[in-house]
Amino acid sequence: MPKKSSCLTFGAKTYYRPIEATIRWCGLLRFELHILKALGQRALPEVREFPRWPLLRLNAERIFDALTHGELPCGKAGLVQASQRPSLDDPDLTVRHVDLKVWMSHYYPSERPSFLFDDIERALHPAVSLDALNVLLADREATKVQLAELSQLHAVLQAQHEALVKDHARHVVEGGDGREASLRSESTYLNIIGGLLTLLLGKQIAVRHRVLVLPQHGCRSERTARASRGPAGTERANAVEQAGTGTAASGGIALRNRRSLQLQSHRLQLQ
Repeated sequence: MPKKSSCLTFGAKTYYRPIEATIRWCGLLRFELHILKALGQRALPEVREFPRWPLLRLNAERIFDALTHGELPCGKAGLVQASQRPSLDDPDLTVRHVDLKVWMSHYYPSERPSFLFDDIERALHPAVSLDALNVLLADREATKVQLAELSQLHAVLQAQHEALVKDHARHVVEGGDGREASLRSESTYLNIIGGLLTLLLGKQIAVRHRVLVLPQHGCRSERTARASRGPAGTERANAVEQAGTGTAASGGIALRNRRSLQLQSHRLQLQ
């Protein structure tokens, strides 16, 4: 036996009284006799008459509001009369199944009661059209292609990373971890440092030696100047030196001793 449709299972009919449509909209079909007996001839339940089912009053008001504003066609005993509309308190007031379904799809698209919509219609979202579904499928295919490309790129980068890790480990094993220099590197560094020290110290020794020799060069230049003066100048200079020889002989000896001590101290500093 084929499975019954959900709309037939939940009490679908060709037309309904407003309260019958409200009961089915709320999913209270099994309590229909209890609700109808409690209402009697009244079309709407009181506000706090059924506290267990607060939506019963709300949905009933929605249907009567649509009937009042002409949004939902109505009739008597399933017959819609366009020329004369029945009063809303008429106990024979009815709404057709198809009109109720169209009205609810337009004004309450998120509401899909079982007595109006079957399982397939309830599974489809009303906001998703065929064009929107095609767009979503195209986006899904493009995303799958992009994901495949990124996966391939990730595999290539992962392989390169593993190769670099292995190469680094091999270098660590062969040449140390890079923090300590090898014997050959250490010898090269020491030779460079020794050459720099030799160059720097050699320049300092040359400068000090030049400072010590400058007074001797000054004496030689003085003698050369005397010789360039000619015989007369030489004689005058010798006379002056001879005149001062007697008075400054002791001073000259002291000066030579002091210079000798200075030279010895400089030599000790150089050593």
